[in-house]
Amino acid sequence: MPTGRVKFYDEEKGFGFIAGDDGQEVFLHATALPAGAEVKSGTRLEYGIADGKRGAQALSVRVIEAPVSLSRQRRPKADDMAAVVESLIQVLDGIGNDLRHGRYPSKSHGSKVAQALRKVADDLEA
Repeated sequence: MPTGRVKFYDEEKGFGFIAGDDGQEVFLHATALPAGAEVKSGTRLEYGIADGKRGAQALSVRVIEAPVSLSRQRRPKADDMAAVVESLIQVLDGIGNDLRHGRYPSKSHGSKVAQALRKVADDLEA
């Protein structure tokens, strides 16, 4: 079976094109994808080919390898994230103690902690 990478795919329109390893450009329709599969530019595929009205069309597509997302490439190393999480736990523990005594953090401190939580969540989710 031929293999290639997704050159372009529009999720809303349900079609795109594959750049085959042999240099052939192949039409990719959503109906050729396995149920629940998500593809984007760079996704490596294996597929069958049929002659369609406008040229080669992919059939029975199988996802071989999804591309590594840019955010995953840029996320911090696990050791660095461990240190950040441990520091954040200490900050949250201090806020928890203040809350037990009826004191909320100042607006600026609360905002900074919220930003740090969002950033850590984004890095963990990537």
